[in-house]
Amino acid sequence: MAFIRWFLGKIILTLNFLTPPKGIKRSPEAQAQVDKQTRLLALYQFHACPFCVKVRRAMKRFSLDIELRDAKNNDTFRQELLENGGRVKVPCLRITNDDGSVSWMYESNDIIRYLEQRFVSE
Repeated sequence: MAFIRWFLGKIILTLNFLTPPKGIKRSPEAQAQVDKQTRLLALYQFHACPFCVKVRRAMKRFSLDIELRDAKNNDTFRQELLENGGRVKVPCLRITNDDGSVSWMYESNDIIRYLEQRFVSE
């Protein structure tokens, strides 16, 4: 089973590399504003997870520079995800709100919908 998971992960990563999505074109000022807002976000992910690849592709389509945190190979990020998010499940978007509070969003479709509503539907 581990071999199958490894093999499928390699196929997903190869296809992702060969077919990169095109990003949204914004004015330099608009992109700078988006970049400022994305500094408050972090995506906890596993590199070869198909749902994480799905979210990363959406981030590229939306031209979002969100910090990626590898919860599989980095024990610190894995522990943060467990202690603050409640479980080690990826993808998980860490959102620092305007008031300084932090919320954690799981599920790739929910994350993509949130990013689209916040950064594309402006």
